[in-house]
Amino acid sequence: MHIDDVAPRRTHDFGDLTRAAVALAGAAIVMVFAVYMGGITSGVESDVHTAARAFDWLASIPASVLQQLVTVIIVVTVVLQLLFAREWLTTVIAIGSMLAGYLISWGISLLLCGISDRTLALSLVSATTLLDSGLLPGIYSAMAAFLTAAGPRRIRSSVKWGWNLLYATGALMVMLSWHSVAGALVSFSLGRALGMVIRFATGTRNTGIWGEELANALRAIGLDVATLTRSQEATSRVRSLNASLDDDLVEGSRIYDMHTTAGKRYVVSVLDAQTHTAGYLKQLWDWLRFTGIPTRRDRNVRDAVQHHFSMLLALRAAGLPAMAPYGVADTEESAILVLDAHTGERPTNLNILTRDDAIEYMRFLDVANRRGYTHRRITPDSLARMDGGIPVIAGWHNGDSGSTSANIALDKVQLLTLFAALIGVDDALAAAREVWGKETLLKIAPFLQKVAIPSPTRALDSWDRQLLKTLQSSINAMADDEQSDVPETVTLARFSWRSMLTMLLVIVAVVVVFTQLKPEEIFAALRNANPTMAVICLAFGLLSWIGSSISLGALIEKGKRHPLGVFMSQVAGGFATVSMPAGVGPAFVNLQFLRKSGYRNTTATAIMSAVMAVYYLAYFVLIIGIGLFTGKHTLSGSIPTNTLVIVLGIVGAVLAIAMMIPPLRRLMLQRLVPMAKTYFTQLINVLNQPTELAVSICGGLLQNITTGLAFWSALLAFGVHMNPLETIFVFMLAYALGSAVPTPGGLGGVEAALTFAFVAVGVPQGVALSATLLHRVVFYWLRIPLGALAMRWLNKHNLA
Repeated sequence: MHIDDVAPRRTHDFGDLTRAAVALAGAAIVMVFAVYMGGITSGVESDVHTAARAFDWLASIPASVLQQLVTVIIVVTVVLQLLFAREWLTTVIAIGSMLAGYLISWGISLLLCGISDRTLALSLVSATTLLDSGLLPGIYSAMAAFLTAAGPRRIRSSVKWGWNLLYATGALMVMLSWHSVAGALVSFSLGRALGMVIRFATGTRNTGIWGEELANALRAIGLDVATLTRSQEATSRVRSLNASLDDDLVEGSRIYDMHTTAGKRYVVSVLDAQTHTAGYLKQLWDWLRFTGIPTRRDRNVRDAVQHHFSMLLALRAAGLPAMAPYGVADTEESAILVLDAHTGERPTNLNILTRDDAIEYMRFLDVANRRGYTHRRITPDSLARMDGGIPVIAGWHNGDSGSTSANIALDKVQLLTLFAALIGVDDALAAAREVWGKETLLKIAPFLQKVAIPSPTRALDSWDRQLLKTLQSSINAMADDEQSDVPETVTLARFSWRSMLTMLLVIVAVVVVFTQLKPEEIFAALRNANPTMAVICLAFGLLSWIGSSISLGALIEKGKRHPLGVFMSQVAGGFATVSMPAGVGPAFVNLQFLRKSGYRNTTATAIMSAVMAVYYLAYFVLIIGIGLFTGKHTLSGSIPTNTLVIVLGIVGAVLAIAMMIPPLRRLMLQRLVPMAKTYFTQLINVLNQPTELAVSICGGLLQNITTGLAFWSALLAFGVHMNPLETIFVFMLAYALGSAVPTPGGLGGVEAALTFAFVAVGVPQGVALSATLLHRVVFYWLRIPLGALAMRWLNKHNLA
């Protein structure tokens, strides 16, 4: 048996960086607990001190002596084992890490003590530490950095027992009040993070299987090795980790050419646990980055290699050309995949691909997708050929079986986009239409997003930023006239500008709510209110929901109308109001509900606009009608005519200037004008239904009248009797002005406007404020939790 192999080189394990980040996060959490939850920390320390009475005899031993003794034992035992193992570099790195651990403890201590606000420093101090350079006990940071750099503990017994001794020493120090819980934990975490960073920077010795041990592992699965030769680093296109077509693009693997005593030739792919960490982190990132898209997460090399083995078997069972796997073997630190060398893959020349080639690759993917197999990461490296020039898609280690339609769509999008960049949009679309069909292309169009395209494809010289838009517009142009509406884009990215804006709105809402909420005033108003009239006010609030439900439901087609869903969408509007200005939140919820009910973007927007038009039409009809009937002259000053004219003039001037600039004029004529025509056509179609429109207007009137009557009942709850019509009139005027304030739900502006308006018509100020608070409890504060429950119901039934 001849073996030509070298020991695996030192590896930069990305898991070390991950563990360093976790350690730093732990230190930050401990500091937060120490400052803001001092009671819990003090309670833990008190319990520890109580349990330490059995060790009172140790109190007579100086703390410094015990620390030095533990330090000497740990350092000597670990260094001796490293020296006996001839780990010269690791020994030097570990000792250097220990010194750096003392240094970082000293530096952080000085930094914390130098801050003018010493709240954090005081939370870390103990009986034997002062507000100086010794605030953090250096033994923990130094020894944690030393043991981390000398590790990992699973391969060195001295490191394992060193950690155990350090943990026991830390617990004892806290029990005897020599160190604080927070100080010890922060020091531990800093040392651990430092050691991990140093270990990653210098690399660790690869502990994977190699040489004679590898031959023995292969013999265990029936392969008697004659020759085993380590291949050079991957010579095909290279990504962040070396990946070769010799073993179907397994990233970070070691590849061997093997001949058996029976005269057969195999490719041996060895994936080590340390190099697998980067791939696992990439899988985790995809899992976090995508929403609604299942992703694989192979936690260890055994799972990764066995899954790759099963995927290759499945492809061959489906009749597709793929590398033939022989078997799998694994050890504690490595997993081995054996492949038939006579079914190897070789790279294809990307510069000479044609439409016929695209058709062959798309057929390959289509067959796999029809059996439920998806690739998940189709890149330029994936385009390969078998012996004889047969085109194949390589790299199925990240793929999966039993895939969802979303994963299948992403596969097709990635391959279509890749060929669009290589051979042109027209040829790529022609090939895709021939193989997949027009309907499939229309279905995958919403998935044409940058986040779905792997970075190696976007790194091609032929990649164009406008490529995705060109593809999408070309696919949309294939739709029939009745399908001319642009399909709704599927949300793929969990982190986007939209999600960040939503998060910002939630933060703003929370800040506004907690700064504006005055519980004592609200509770006082509720205590003094007439219970019966307060319940009637609540009933009017329920009727307003029914009115808005009728207004929306009347304009929805009978086959798509879900009565309970319509009502729940109106309730959910109260939750959206907490983070958006008045009127915007409910409109947003209505739009999402209509989309989920089966309407396309343009039609849903038209219906939502019609509902808003009906609402405001009913609003102004009531104001004008009641104003004329009651003879009130308040109406004359309620419309800011000058402001309205100025705004309209500015908008007109901007449009005129835009039309004077040729690029902007072309953009408006080619993009905006067709969209506006389609929208107004849909809006006119919605409004051109007299019966449904009449019912919708009745719902809008019911919504507005009951909202005004709710305030009338709130005044009655505090003993003030007013004409109901006059109350509705004044309420609607004041509410319109207060809602103009750009705060969530008009918060602050509505309260001020209602209180001022009813004081102006003779209501005592205290009663006006109390009635306003009662009305806002029913129509704002109470609607937040009810809206949240309704939103949850809508999400559960896929209606939001």
